[in-house]
Amino acid sequence: MAHNTSLVIALLHIFALSFLNILVISNGFESGEISCLRSIKESLEDPYNKFKHSWNFSNTKRGFICNFVGVTCWNPDENRIIGIELGNMRLKGQFPRTKNCWLLTHLNLSGNELTGTIPSEISDWLPFVTVLDLSSNNFSGEIPKRIWNCTYLNVLRLDNNQLTGLIPPELFLLYRIKNFSVANNRLSGPVPMFYNLTFPAESYANNPGLCGGTIGSMHGCSCEFSCSLQTRIFGRLGFLYGVGGGGYISLYSLGAFTECDNQEQQKNERRN
Repeated sequence: MAHNTSLVIALLHIFALSFLNILVISNGFESGEISCLRSIKESLEDPYNKFKHSWNFSNTKRGFICNFVGVTCWNPDENRIIGIELGNMRLKGQFPRTKNCWLLTHLNLSGNELTGTIPSEISDWLPFVTVLDLSSNNFSGEIPKRIWNCTYLNVLRLDNNQLTGLIPPELFLLYRIKNFSVANNRLSGPVPMFYNLTFPAESYANNPGLCGGTIGSMHGCSCEFSCSLQTRIFGRLGFLYGVGGGGYISLYSLGAFTECDNQEQQKNERRN
């Protein structure tokens, strides 16, 4: 019942935003999606003219943006974007402002030459994103903690970049996640533990500072930070947390603390 409620709420948000877009268009103003695409076009360099040649905003016919290279729409006759696929186009620049792409569920910017950080506002810009692929670029800095607010994420690909710091332990709240990779970065610290799912070591490969989980090696790894943070936020045994209105899960049943407890026990046994 709770899961159905969250789905209904999400659909109501989408319908409300769609209705607002219709009102905006009918009153002669530019819709949020068109504004978003303009921002993307302006912020990305396209040295090989892979997509910009088709992004012509002089057309005012309803649904014209659905003919843009890399753009897919909910309905081909309406300016409502569902996905942007700009992978392997050798684009340059930083992560584009997608502030007005409220209905976007798929964003693929993989295989380009993008630099800079992944913006902390990403969960505000893309509240309904299910697929986010930023792999094979040159993004640097830390993975934004607030990315866990993208609660509909099924796929999160951040591999083959220059990301540093810890993998936010809050990512274990992405309970819909099915495909995850941060391989080939410069990350450190313990790997996160996801709800009812374990990702293979290949998802974390070539990050010499990572440890724990399916990686196996605990050399130089401190699980205390990850567990203490999760404990401070959500409590320890018996505490239940509601995930997006989709039900309640016990953190202990997730095993969020089990591995750290096992490592502490082994450490104590070695001392004795």
